[in-house]
Amino acid sequence: MAGNRRMVLNKPMNRRDFMKLSATTAAVLGLSTAVVPDLCQAFAKKEKPAVIWLHFQECTGCTESLLRSTEPDVADLILNIISLEYHETLFAASGHQIEDNLVRAMERYRNKYVLVVEGSIPTKAGGNYCTISGQTAASILKKTATNAAAIIAIGSCAAWGGIPSAGPNPTGAQGVLTTLNAMQIEKPVINVPGCPPNPHNFLSTVVHYLMYGVPTLDSQNRPKFAYGTLIHDQCERRAHFDSGRFANAFGDEGHRKGYCLYKLGCKGPSTYGNCPEQGFNAEKRWPVSIGHPCFGCIEKGVGFTKPLFEVSDMVTTATPPQVYPRPVEPGNKKISPLATGIAGAVLGSVVTAVATKTISLKNSEDDTHEDD
Repeated sequence: MAGNRRMVLNKPMNRRDFMKLSATTAAVLGLSTAVVPDLCQAFAKKEKPAVIWLHFQECTGCTESLLRSTEPDVADLILNIISLEYHETLFAASGHQIEDNLVRAMERYRNKYVLVVEGSIPTKAGGNYCTISGQTAASILKKTATNAAAIIAIGSCAAWGGIPSAGPNPTGAQGVLTTLNAMQIEKPVINVPGCPPNPHNFLSTVVHYLMYGVPTLDSQNRPKFAYGTLIHDQCERRAHFDSGRFANAFGDEGHRKGYCLYKLGCKGPSTYGNCPEQGFNAEKRWPVSIGHPCFGCIEKGVGFTKPLFEVSDMVTTATPPQVYPRPVEPGNKKISPLATGIAGAVLGSVVTAVATKTISLKNSEDDTHEDD
Protein backbone atom coordinates (compact mmCIF):
# COMPACT_ATOMS: atom_id res chain seq x y z
CA MET A 1 0.00 0.00 0.00
CA ALA A 2 2.69 2.48 1.01
CA GLY A 3 4.79 1.55 -2.00
CA ASN A 4 1.86 1.97 -4.40
CA ARG A 5 0.96 5.32 -2.87
CA ARG A 6 4.57 6.41 -3.24
CA MET A 7 4.44 5.67 -6.99
CA VAL A 8 1.20 7.61 -7.45
CA LEU A 9 2.65 10.62 -5.64
CA ASN A 10 5.38 10.93 -8.26
CA LYS A 11 2.97 11.86 -11.04
CA PRO A 12 3.58 15.36 -12.45
CA MET A 13 1.21 18.23 -11.72
CA ASN A 14 -0.67 19.84 -14.59
CA ARG A 15 -1.22 23.58 -14.99
CA ARG A 16 -4.72 23.41 -13.53
CA ASP A 17 -3.36 21.77 -10.36
CA PHE A 18 -0.66 24.43 -10.11
CA MET A 19 -3.17 27.27 -10.37
CA LYS A 20 -5.65 25.73 -7.95
CA LEU A 21 -2.97 24.95 -5.40
CA SER A 22 -1.46 28.42 -5.70
CA ALA A 23 -4.82 30.18 -5.32
CA THR A 24 -5.74 28.10 -2.26
CA THR A 25 -2.36 28.68 -0.64
CA ALA A 26 -2.55 32.43 -1.27
CA ALA A 27 -6.01 32.51 0.37
CA VAL A 28 -4.81 30.65 3.47
CA LEU A 29 -1.79 32.94 3.77
CA GLY A 30 -4.01 35.99 3.36
CA LEU A 31 -2.07 37.12 0.29
CA SER A 32 -3.32 38.87 -2.83
CA THR A 33 -4.08 36.78 -5.89
CA ALA A 34 -1.30 38.77 -7.55
CA VAL A 35 1.22 36.39 -5.95
CA VAL A 36 -0.31 33.33 -7.62
CA PRO A 37 2.21 33.40 -10.54
CA ASP A 38 5.08 33.54 -8.03
CA LEU A 39 3.64 30.58 -6.14
CA CYS A 40 3.26 28.60 -9.37
CA GLN A 41 6.88 29.32 -10.18
CA ALA A 42 7.98 28.21 -6.72
CA PHE A 43 6.05 24.95 -7.00
CA ALA A 44 7.61 24.25 -10.41
CA LYS A 45 11.23 24.48 -9.22
CA LYS A 46 13.31 21.48 -10.21
CA GLU A 47 15.39 21.61 -7.03
CA LYS A 48 13.02 20.52 -4.30
CA PRO A 49 13.78 21.08 -0.60
CA ALA A 50 14.64 17.95 1.34
CA VAL A 51 12.23 16.93 4.11
CA ILE A 52 12.76 14.36 6.85
CA TRP A 53 9.48 13.35 8.52
CA LEU A 54 9.55 11.66 11.93
CA HIS A 55 6.80 9.76 13.80
CA PHE A 56 6.72 9.50 17.59
CA GLN A 57 3.78 9.24 20.04
CA GLU A 58 0.81 9.70 17.73
CA CYS A 59 -1.90 7.91 15.74
CA THR A 60 -0.58 8.91 12.28
CA GLY A 61 -3.79 10.91 11.89
CA CYS A 62 -1.90 13.98 10.65
CA THR A 63 -0.37 12.01 7.77
CA GLU A 64 -3.64 10.22 7.05
CA SER A 65 -5.50 13.54 6.93
CA LEU A 66 -2.92 14.88 4.49
CA LEU A 67 -3.23 11.79 2.28
CA ARG A 68 -7.03 12.13 2.11
CA SER A 69 -7.21 15.85 1.40
CA THR A 70 -8.92 16.92 -1.82
CA GLU A 71 -9.52 19.91 -4.10
CA PRO A 72 -6.64 20.14 -4.63
CA ASP A 73 -5.16 16.81 -3.56
CA VAL A 74 -2.66 18.26 -1.09
CA ALA A 75 -0.89 14.93 -0.62
CA ASP A 76 -0.04 14.60 -4.31
CA LEU A 77 0.83 18.26 -4.65
CA ILE A 78 2.94 18.83 -1.57
CA LEU A 79 4.93 15.66 -2.14
CA ASN A 80 5.72 16.95 -5.62
CA ILE A 81 7.13 20.25 -4.34
CA ILE A 82 9.35 18.64 -1.70
CA SER A 83 11.84 15.80 -1.74
CA LEU A 84 10.62 13.45 0.98
CA GLU A 85 13.75 11.68 2.20
CA TYR A 86 12.31 9.77 5.16
CA HIS A 87 8.75 8.90 6.13
CA GLU A 88 7.97 5.62 7.88
CA THR A 89 4.33 5.49 6.78
CA LEU A 90 4.80 6.25 3.09
CA PHE A 91 8.05 4.42 2.39
CA ALA A 92 7.92 0.84 1.09
CA ALA A 93 11.32 0.18 2.66
CA SER A 94 11.67 -0.76 6.31
CA GLY A 95 14.22 -1.86 8.89
CA HIS A 96 17.91 -1.19 8.20
CA GLN A 97 17.17 -0.01 4.66
CA ILE A 98 15.01 2.95 5.69
CA GLU A 99 17.22 3.82 8.66
CA ASP A 100 20.30 3.90 6.40
CA ASN A 101 18.41 6.26 4.11
CA LEU A 102 17.78 8.58 7.07
CA VAL A 103 21.49 8.71 7.88
CA ARG A 104 22.42 9.41 4.26
CA ALA A 105 19.81 12.16 3.95
CA MET A 106 21.05 13.88 7.10
CA GLU A 107 24.60 13.89 5.75
CA ARG A 108 23.70 14.91 2.21
CA TYR A 109 21.43 17.79 3.23
CA ARG A 110 23.20 18.84 6.43
CA ASN A 111 21.83 22.21 7.70
CA LYS A 112 19.52 22.40 4.66
CA TYR A 113 16.67 19.96 5.27
CA VAL A 114 13.31 20.74 6.88
CA LEU A 115 12.48 18.42 9.76
CA VAL A 116 8.78 17.60 10.21
CA VAL A 117 7.84 15.94 13.51
CA GLU A 118 4.52 14.16 14.05
CA GLY A 119 3.81 13.03 17.59
CA SER A 120 4.88 13.92 21.13
CA ILE A 121 8.12 12.97 22.85
CA PRO A 122 7.97 10.89 26.08
CA THR A 123 10.43 11.87 28.80
CA LYS A 124 9.72 9.45 31.67
CA ALA A 125 11.50 6.09 32.11
CA GLY A 126 14.42 7.41 30.10
CA GLY A 127 12.16 8.00 27.11
CA ASN A 128 11.69 4.27 26.58
CA TYR A 129 7.94 4.58 25.98
CA CYS A 130 8.77 5.33 22.33
CA THR A 131 11.79 3.69 20.70
CA ILE A 132 12.61 3.19 17.03
CA SER A 133 15.51 1.06 15.85
CA GLY A 134 16.72 0.84 19.43
CA GLN A 135 16.76 4.62 19.90
CA THR A 136 14.40 6.72 22.00
CA ALA A 137 12.26 9.43 20.38
CA ALA A 138 14.21 12.06 22.31
CA SER A 139 17.58 10.85 21.02
CA ILE A 140 16.30 10.66 17.43
CA LEU A 141 14.89 14.18 17.71
CA LYS A 142 18.18 15.50 19.06
CA LYS A 143 20.17 13.84 16.28
CA THR A 144 17.93 15.05 13.46
CA ALA A 145 17.14 18.53 14.82
CA THR A 146 20.78 19.46 15.38
CA ASN A 147 21.50 19.67 11.65
CA ALA A 148 18.06 20.79 10.43
CA ALA A 149 17.45 24.19 8.85
CA ALA A 150 14.01 24.48 10.46
CA ILE A 151 11.48 22.29 12.24
CA ILE A 152 7.72 22.00 11.75
CA ALA A 153 5.78 20.29 14.55
CA ILE A 154 2.64 19.01 12.84
CA GLY A 155 -0.38 18.19 14.98
CA SER A 156 -1.17 18.96 18.60
CA CYS A 157 0.89 16.02 19.88
CA ALA A 158 4.08 17.44 18.37
CA ALA A 159 3.14 21.05 19.08
CA TRP A 160 2.44 20.73 22.82
CA GLY A 161 1.82 17.11 23.78
CA GLY A 162 -1.75 16.55 22.59
CA ILE A 163 -3.58 13.40 23.65
CA PRO A 164 -0.50 11.56 25.03
CA SER A 165 0.09 14.45 27.45
CA ALA A 166 -3.46 14.38 28.85
CA GLY A 167 -3.59 13.88 32.62
CA PRO A 168 -2.11 12.01 34.34
CA ASN A 169 0.42 11.91 31.46
CA PRO A 170 2.10 8.65 32.55
CA THR A 171 4.80 8.81 29.83
CA GLY A 172 5.80 12.44 30.43
CA ALA A 173 4.79 13.32 26.87
CA GLN A 174 5.60 16.84 25.69
CA GLY A 175 5.95 18.88 22.53
CA VAL A 176 8.94 19.34 20.23
CA LEU A 177 9.74 22.92 21.24
CA THR A 178 9.72 22.12 24.96
CA THR A 179 11.99 19.13 24.36
CA LEU A 180 14.46 21.07 22.23
CA ASN A 181 14.59 23.89 24.77
CA ALA A 182 15.50 21.35 27.47
CA MET A 183 18.24 20.06 25.16
CA GLN A 184 19.41 23.65 24.57
CA ILE A 185 19.03 23.22 20.80
CA GLU A 186 18.08 26.52 19.19
CA LYS A 187 16.34 26.05 15.85
CA PRO A 188 13.33 27.76 14.23
CA VAL A 189 10.29 25.73 15.36
CA ILE A 190 6.88 26.28 13.77
CA ASN A 191 3.90 24.64 15.49
CA VAL A 192 0.95 23.60 13.32
CA PRO A 193 -1.43 22.12 15.94
CA GLY A 194 -4.73 20.38 15.37
CA CYS A 195 -6.08 16.86 15.80
CA PRO A 196 -5.55 16.62 12.92
CA PRO A 197 -4.46 20.02 11.58
CA ASN A 198 -5.92 21.30 8.34
CA PRO A 199 -3.68 20.03 5.51
CA HIS A 200 -3.79 23.43 3.82
CA ASN A 201 -2.42 25.10 6.95
CA PHE A 202 0.54 22.72 6.84
CA LEU A 203 1.05 23.22 3.11
CA SER A 204 0.87 27.01 3.46
CA THR A 205 3.40 26.91 6.30
CA VAL A 206 5.83 24.96 4.12
CA VAL A 207 5.31 27.31 1.18
CA HIS A 208 5.74 30.41 3.32
CA TYR A 209 8.98 29.06 4.73
CA LEU A 210 10.32 28.19 1.28
CA MET A 211 9.42 31.56 -0.24
CA TYR A 212 9.64 34.07 2.60
CA GLY A 213 11.20 32.29 5.58
CA VAL A 214 9.59 31.61 8.96
CA PRO A 215 6.10 33.20 9.10
CA THR A 216 5.02 35.57 11.86
CA LEU A 217 4.31 33.42 14.90
CA ASP A 218 2.13 33.90 17.97
CA SER A 219 3.14 33.25 21.57
CA GLN A 220 2.74 29.49 21.00
CA ASN A 221 4.92 29.49 17.86
CA ARG A 222 1.89 29.04 15.59
CA PRO A 223 1.67 30.86 12.22
CA LYS A 224 -0.56 33.87 12.73
CA PHE A 225 -2.05 33.55 9.25
CA ALA A 226 -3.75 30.32 10.41
CA TYR A 227 -4.03 30.76 14.19
CA GLY A 228 -4.35 34.51 14.62
CA THR A 229 -8.10 34.85 15.07
CA LEU A 230 -10.55 33.48 17.61
CA ILE A 231 -12.74 30.66 16.28
CA HIS A 232 -15.71 32.23 18.09
CA ASP A 233 -15.36 35.36 15.96
CA GLN A 234 -15.52 33.42 12.67
CA CYS A 235 -18.15 30.84 13.60
CA GLU A 236 -21.25 30.60 11.41
CA ARG A 237 -23.33 30.31 14.61
CA ARG A 238 -21.95 33.51 16.18
CA ALA A 239 -25.11 35.48 15.37
CA HIS A 240 -27.12 33.00 17.44
CA PHE A 241 -24.74 33.54 20.37
CA ASP A 242 -25.14 37.31 20.12
CA SER A 243 -28.92 36.92 19.96
CA GLY A 244 -29.08 34.53 22.90
CA ARG A 245 -30.21 31.47 20.92
CA PHE A 246 -28.60 28.31 22.30
CA ALA A 247 -28.92 24.55 22.04
CA ASN A 248 -29.48 23.24 25.58
CA ALA A 249 -29.11 19.55 24.78
CA PHE A 250 -28.16 17.42 21.80
CA GLY A 251 -31.23 16.85 19.66
CA ASP A 252 -33.40 19.54 21.24
CA GLU A 253 -35.18 22.21 19.20
CA GLY A 254 -32.30 24.68 19.38
CA HIS A 255 -29.83 22.02 18.28
CA ARG A 256 -32.00 21.01 15.34
CA LYS A 257 -32.32 24.65 14.27
CA GLY A 258 -28.56 25.18 14.26
CA TYR A 259 -28.36 27.46 17.30
CA CYS A 260 -25.14 28.26 19.17
CA LEU A 261 -23.42 25.31 20.90
CA TYR A 262 -21.80 27.37 23.68
CA LYS A 263 -23.89 25.77 26.46
CA LEU A 264 -22.94 22.30 25.20
CA GLY A 265 -19.26 23.02 25.83
CA CYS A 266 -18.08 24.62 22.58
CA LYS A 267 -14.46 25.78 23.10
CA GLY A 268 -14.54 28.24 20.19
CA PRO A 269 -14.52 31.24 22.57
CA SER A 270 -11.10 30.17 23.92
CA THR A 271 -9.47 28.67 20.82
CA TYR A 272 -7.56 30.38 18.02
CA GLY A 273 -7.67 28.94 14.49
CA ASN A 274 -9.20 29.18 11.02
CA CYS A 275 -11.33 26.00 11.17
CA PRO A 276 -14.60 27.78 10.22
CA GLU A 277 -12.94 29.21 7.11
CA GLN A 278 -10.92 26.21 5.92
CA GLY A 279 -12.93 23.20 7.03
CA PHE A 280 -11.63 19.69 6.49
CA ASN A 281 -13.00 18.40 3.19
CA ALA A 282 -14.48 19.51 -0.14
CA GLU A 283 -17.56 20.83 1.68
CA LYS A 284 -15.33 22.62 4.25
CA ARG A 285 -17.04 20.85 7.13
CA TRP A 286 -15.78 21.15 10.70
CA PRO A 287 -17.26 19.94 14.04
CA VAL A 288 -19.56 22.92 14.66
CA SER A 289 -21.01 22.83 11.14
CA ILE A 290 -22.24 19.26 11.74
CA GLY A 291 -23.66 19.98 15.20
CA HIS A 292 -20.81 19.16 17.60
CA PRO A 293 -19.06 21.72 19.82
CA CYS A 294 -15.47 22.67 19.03
CA PHE A 295 -13.33 20.89 21.64
CA GLY A 296 -10.28 23.13 21.28
CA CYS A 297 -7.84 20.54 19.91
CA ILE A 298 -5.68 23.38 18.55
CA GLU A 299 -5.27 25.21 21.84
CA LYS A 300 -2.78 24.20 24.54
CA GLY A 301 -4.52 24.08 27.92
CA VAL A 302 -7.94 23.60 26.30
CA GLY A 303 -8.01 20.52 24.08
CA PHE A 304 -7.53 17.21 25.96
CA THR A 305 -7.25 19.23 29.17
CA LYS A 306 -10.68 20.70 29.92
CA PRO A 307 -13.74 18.43 30.06
CA LEU A 308 -15.37 18.03 26.66
CA PHE A 309 -18.76 19.50 27.62
CA GLU A 310 -17.59 22.05 30.20
CA VAL A 311 -18.69 25.60 29.38
CA SER A 312 -15.78 27.47 27.80
CA ASP A 313 -13.97 30.51 29.11
CA MET A 314 -14.37 33.69 27.07
CA VAL A 315 -10.98 34.98 25.94
CA THR A 316 -11.47 38.54 24.73
CA THR A 317 -14.30 39.35 22.41
CA ALA A 318 -17.52 38.35 24.13
CA THR A 319 -19.10 37.87 27.53
CA PRO A 320 -21.49 34.98 28.17
CA PRO A 321 -25.04 36.16 28.84
CA GLN A 322 -26.38 36.09 32.38
CA VAL A 323 -29.78 34.79 31.26
CA TYR A 324 -30.41 32.29 28.48
CA PRO A 325 -33.74 32.99 26.72
CA ARG A 326 -35.70 30.15 25.23
CA PRO A 327 -35.04 29.65 21.48
CA VAL A 328 -38.68 30.36 20.62
CA GLU A 329 -40.86 32.51 22.89
CA PRO A 330 -44.45 31.26 23.18
CA GLY A 331 -47.40 33.24 21.90
CA ASN A 332 -47.76 35.81 19.16
CA LYS A 333 -48.56 39.02 20.99
CA LYS A 334 -48.61 42.42 19.31
CA ILE A 335 -45.85 44.81 20.22
CA SER A 336 -47.10 47.88 22.09
CA PRO A 337 -45.79 51.42 21.36
CA LEU A 338 -44.42 51.57 24.93
CA ALA A 339 -42.46 48.35 24.39
CA THR A 340 -41.13 49.72 21.09
CA GLY A 341 -39.89 52.88 22.82
CA ILE A 342 -38.21 50.91 25.59
CA ALA A 343 -36.57 48.62 23.02
CA GLY A 344 -35.23 51.65 21.12
CA ALA A 345 -33.69 53.10 24.28
CA VAL A 346 -32.12 49.76 25.18
CA LEU A 347 -30.76 49.34 21.65
CA GLY A 348 -29.12 52.76 21.80
CA SER A 349 -27.45 51.88 25.08
CA VAL A 350 -26.25 48.55 23.68
CA VAL A 351 -24.74 50.17 20.57
CA THR A 352 -22.82 52.65 22.74
CA ALA A 353 -21.61 49.88 25.05
CA VAL A 354 -20.52 47.67 22.13
CA ALA A 355 -18.53 50.50 20.55
CA THR A 356 -16.76 51.21 23.82
CA LYS A 357 -16.11 47.52 24.43
CA THR A 358 -14.73 47.04 20.90
CA ILE A 359 -12.07 49.70 21.43
CA SER A 360 -11.14 48.17 24.78
CA LEU A 361 -10.96 44.65 23.38
CA LYS A 362 -8.84 45.74 20.45
CA ASN A 363 -6.29 47.25 22.79
CA SER A 364 -6.41 44.13 24.94
CA GLU A 365 -6.01 41.84 21.93
CA ASP A 366 -3.03 43.83 20.65
CA ASP A 367 -1.36 43.43 24.03
CA THR A 368 -2.19 39.71 24.23
CA HIS A 369 -1.03 38.68 20.75
CA GLU A 370 2.22 40.42 20.02
CA ASP A 371 4.65 39.20 17.40
CA ASP A 372 7.59 37.26 18.69
